[in-house]
This record gives sequence, structure tokens and C-alpha cells, in this order.
Amino acid sequence: MAEQEPTAEQLAQIAAENEEDEHSVNYKPPAQKSIQEIQELDKDDESLRKYKEALLGRVAVSADPNVPNVVVTRLTLVCSTAPGPLELDLTGDLESFKKQSFVLKEGVEYRIKISFRVNREIVSGMKYIQHTYRKGVKIDKTDYMVGSYGPRAEEYEEASTSPSVSLEIPPLS
Repeated sequence: MAEQEPTAEQLAQIAAENEEDEHSVNYKPPAQKSIQEIQELDKDDESLRKYKEALLGRVAVSADPNVPNVVVTRLTLVCSTAPGPLELDLTGDLESFKKQSFVLKEGVEYRIKISFRVNREIVSGMKYIQHTYRKGVKIDKTDYMVGSYGPRAEEYEEASTSPSVSLEIPPLS
């Protein structure tokens, strides 16, 4: 016997049940400090200076204030049952994504890889927030703590694991 599709009312009820308080994550990132402020702290301690240099590097990547501090360059959807990864290049024309959509079938396991660059300052407590929609109704919102990252020329790549779900990713609007 085939499973019946949920009605709009049932989807709205699911969405209401899954609605989370936006302040439910108890993590509070530390106060934002510039790289220069961090380097000035304890500058007389040689071992601490070397440790900071190893973590932060020697040179700031981009001092241009017009460039965003964090730039997401690529999203990749990896699924073991798909012929290959679905890669969305976010450095070009984003208008083209508004006309695209794709469907993940129920029970499919997938991972999302996010490639990004940090340009000027350390980013503390970066989060990835995923909204799941079914038939245009939001049925889930999940927050993932991604972490803290310092500026560097190379891209970071963060992979998340997501549960088996059925969702349709509609065209961007």
C-alpha cells in the first residue's frame, strides 16, 4: 500500500512542532577581537608568539574592507547513490540558481560540503543553518556549529552529515 502524501494542514502542524527557539543554542562565541589585538596580547612571551604565528600565519590575506570577511565559494552535495557530486559554484552568476531545483528522495543519505574563504579577521562561532521544506512549507530547521576559522589564502572545506530525508530544494527566490 502506497504512503499517502501529507496534507498542507499536516505539513503546517509538523512545521509548528519542529519550530525551534532561535536562542536554543547555548554556545556563545567569544568577544570579537582583531588579529592585530590578538597579536599584541602577551607579545613578550616567545612561545605564545610562535603559537599564534602557527595558528594565524604571518600575513593577512585581504585587507580590502569592501570584500566580505567570509566568502562561500562552492556548495557540493555528495550522495553515494548519485552518479557524481552536485557542485554549485557560487562565484559566478547566482541568478542562474533561481531557475534550478533538484529533489532528494526519501531515505537518501547525503552530505553537504561548503567551501569558503576567510579574508581578514578570525570568524568565531560560525554556524550553518539548514531549512527543510516540503511542498513549500518549512518542516524543519537545523543549526550546525561549524567552528572558528582564521584568514588564509586557501579555501576551507567543511562537510556536514545530514539525516535521511525527503526534501525538494526549490528555485531560489
